[in-house]
Amino acid sequence: MFEIIPSGTHFNFLGRTRFFVALSLILIGIGVVAMVVRGLNFGIDFRGGTVVQIKTAQAVAIQEVRDALAEAGRGDATIQEFGSPNDLLIRLQAGEGDVVKQVTTVLTDRFKEHGIEVVRQEEVGPQVGSQLREKAMLAVLYAMGMILIYITIRFEFRYALGAVLALVHDVMITLGAFAVTQMEVDLTVVAAVLTIVGYSLNDTIVVFDRIRENHRANAQEPILEVINQSVNETLSRTVLTSGTVLIVVLALYFLGGAVIHGFAFALLVGVGVGTYSSIFVASPIVVLWDRLVRREGDEADTAVR
Repeated sequence: MFEIIPSGTHFNFLGRTRFFVALSLILIGIGVVAMVVRGLNFGIDFRGGTVVQIKTAQAVAIQEVRDALAEAGRGDATIQEFGSPNDLLIRLQAGEGDVVKQVTTVLTDRFKEHGIEVVRQEEVGPQVGSQLREKAMLAVLYAMGMILIYITIRFEFRYALGAVLALVHDVMITLGAFAVTQMEVDLTVVAAVLTIVGYSLNDTIVVFDRIRENHRANAQEPILEVINQSVNETLSRTVLTSGTVLIVVLALYFLGGAVIHGFAFALLVGVGVGTYSSIFVASPIVVLWDRLVRREGDEADTAVR
C-alpha cells in the first residue's frame, strides 16, 4: 500500500527548533520592516473611495479602459472583470467632484460604439474606511482571545499559549507578505485572515490532541520525546490535508480571477505558514513553557529546603 509518509517515520522536528525559530523571526522581521517602510496597500474598503461597475454591449480590453482613465488623470484606477468580459469593476481613490460622472463621461466618449452603462456605484468615505479597519483588527484580536480561553479550558494553558502564538506568527507573516508584494488589502483579505486562523488552529489542535493522548499513556517519558512522536504520527494527516487545500487555493489564485486574487493569495500564504507553524512553532512553545514551569518549581523547592 502506497504511503506518502511511511509508518514508523521518526523525524527529530524539535531537534531543529533553533533553526526554525530563527527562520520565523527573519520572516516576521522582513514583514514588519516592509509594513513600517512601505505600509499595507489598503483598498477602498479601508481608505475610502468609489467603486463603479459598468456593463458594455461589446467587450472592452481592460488595458484600453485603464489607458483612457489614465489620460483623464485617473491613473490610480484599479480595473478588473466582474464575472464576464462585458462587466468591469472600477475602483478609484476619493477625488474632487463627481467621480462617477467623470468616469462615465471619459468612457462614453472613448468607447461610444461599445455601449457603456453604469450598473452600480458605491462610495466609502475615509471615516467609514477607518472604522472598518479598526473593526477588522478587533475581529482578529477577539478571535484569538476566544481561542486562548477555549484551549486553556479544553487542554492546558501551555497548549493555549502555543496555539495563540502560532496564530500570531501566521497572521504576521501573511500581512508581511502583503506589505512586501503591495497587494491590495480589502475586506476579502480580512475574511481570508480569519479563515487562516481557523485552519491553522484546527491543524494545531490535531497535533495537541495526539500529544495529550501519548502523554497520558507515557507519563514518565520526557515531553520532548512525546511531542516528537505525536508530530510524526500526525504528519501524514497534516501533509494530506494541507496538500489538498493548497491545490484548491492554487486553482483559485490562478483561475479565480482578479476579484478574489487577494483572498486566494492570503490563503495560499496562510495555509502554507499555518501548516509549518503547527509543527515548528506551536509545539516548541509548549516545550519551552514546560521547561520554564519546571525550572521555577525546582527553584521554589530549593528555596524551601
